[in-house]
Amino acid sequence: MNQITLTIDGFEVTTREGASVLEAALDYGIHIPHLCHHPDLVPVGVCRMCGVEIRERPGVVMSCITPATEGMIVSTESKAVNDCRRMAMELLLANHQGDCLTCDENNRCDLQQAAAFVGIDHERMQRLRRPAQLMPADSSNPFFEFDPNKCILCGICVRTCDEILGVNAIDYFYRGYGTKIGTSGSKNWVDSVCVSCGECVVRCPVGALTSKHMQRPAREVKTTCVYCGVGCGIYLGVRGNQVVSVRGDRDRPTNRGRLCVKGRYGYDFINHPQRLTKPLIKKNGEFVEASWDEALDLVAARFSEARGRFAAFTSAKATNEDNFLVQKFTRAVMRTNSIDHCARL
Repeated sequence: MNQITLTIDGFEVTTREGASVLEAALDYGIHIPHLCHHPDLVPVGVCRMCGVEIRERPGVVMSCITPATEGMIVSTESKAVNDCRRMAMELLLANHQGDCLTCDENNRCDLQQAAAFVGIDHERMQRLRRPAQLMPADSSNPFFEFDPNKCILCGICVRTCDEILGVNAIDYFYRGYGTKIGTSGSKNWVDSVCVSCGECVVRCPVGALTSKHMQRPAREVKTTCVYCGVGCGIYLGVRGNQVVSVRGDRDRPTNRGRLCVKGRYGYDFINHPQRLTKPLIKKNGEFVEASWDEALDLVAARFSEARGRFAAFTSAKATNEDNFLVQKFTRAVMRTNSIDHCARL
């Protein structure tokens, strides 16, 4: 891939050809505040926070939609840039619900971090604020809720549902001050075509879309989702002995951080009090706990007795490699072709 060199705030920055000015700056470690940009989505420049000045061009341009070119000279700090950012931030905060301490995204909120970076005049903000006109939150979905009072209309959720999922369950509705994000016909989210994958939730830069039951973990364990044979990479968030959250592994090529509704929200069974954690062997008509060695020895003995009178049924939750091993074991070791699969056509 071809490389180009440009100057940002006096530093020579090398980036790939086709990258935007914002991507070049962030890759080099130069922070430019932004709210509507996400690496998984096509940039649109609607939040107006990532403005910069370029020597070859007049005025302030949005760095997320401006391609970096060879020899370009960029300034991320100037009076014009700071005035532009501050005005955009004031417009976002003027009617934004300010209960940050009780918000699920507190200390993780991109709006909170951008406001701290830009700097806000509290007296000016008080003059700009209008009387609160709270809209009802939509808690109909069993996995997440939407609070329009915290929405900044960045459109990340709309673009995610369109560009990544292709579902188009949500969109912009109405105009001007009445603009809001919603579902077709203003239905509740649970009654729309939403598939509850949570991709919009994990990309929301503020607390407008939040998961209902997830908690912040104390540590994370890297593993693989077991719901199907795709092999999506996940991180299980753990607090004590409880799994409290799931997030996708962006480095896993099978899913690149994306998850379905089962992979993201279907982890309650792990903590279920009736879940089996030890093998059970039937003795005298009752199941009793046993060690793994005892259970495996019993299975091996029974399999040996059943050779030639054996049948196997495999699962789509297993990987292709595991299913291949099962059929190989059935035919080569158990000497039978009686094997079937739950996902066969």
